[in-house]
Amino acid sequence: MFLYITIFFSKIIENSLGTLRLIVVASGKKNLGAILQFIITLVWILVTGTVVKNINKDPLTIFFFAFGSYIGSYSGSLIEEKLAMGTNLLMAIINNYSANIICNELQNKGVGITSFNGEGTFNKKKILLIFVSRKKQKEISHIIKTIDKKAMIISENAKALYGGYLP
Repeated sequence: MFLYITIFFSKIIENSLGTLRLIVVASGKKNLGAILQFIITLVWILVTGTVVKNINKDPLTIFFFAFGSYIGSYSGSLIEEKLAMGTNLLMAIINNYSANIICNELQNKGVGITSFNGEGTFNKKKILLIFVSRKKQKEISHIIKTIDKKAMIISENAKALYGGYLP
């Protein structure tokens, strides 16, 4: 029973770290990504070696290996969501009449905004570009949607190359 539990939790750790590693590397933290990969590889070698060695004697180890991978992948995505590393570029397409209110509200919260004029199908629009940390994305989107219920908000992963007002 101890072997099953060890395999299960080792795979949870390995896959959780693997998910985090992808996010860390994508956000430009290469050294941390390399350290995580080193740990992931150690865990993988130890656990895989144990399962392969016992595969004919105890095929149930395969189940715990696979189930730990499943849980680890899921928990890694939950952890990443909570950490919310990185930044996003929000593009908000809003009605002209709500632009000043939204801009003032966001600027009072210390958010940098670039705005310009646009034209929608039926009327003139304002387009806001907002570079924001992922942790603040929901809060900023909520403010915009509260003021302009018909606002269209688009989010993309973004990394500033240089300059500007950064979160």
